[in-house]
Amino acid sequence: MNCDLTSNLKIDRKAFSVISLTDDSGENAYWFARTPQERLKQVEILRRINYGTTSAARIEKVIEIVDREQS
Repeated sequence: MNCDLTSNLKIDRKAFSVISLTDDSGENAYWFARTPQERLKQVEILRRINYGTTSAARIEKVIEIVDREQS
């Protein structure tokens, strides 16, 4: 992905609202209407906003194996 994904972003601070996680805001419908490529691009933008462009180029995969006792 292009390195300047976050360089041209502007935040409209008046457009934010706080709602409960249980409220149906229609946001799910918006994201389900986007293509997988559009959704991944947005995830990458959010990752760069939160972690910066100097973070790892890929999301780290972590696997932990746990032995469980049989009951």
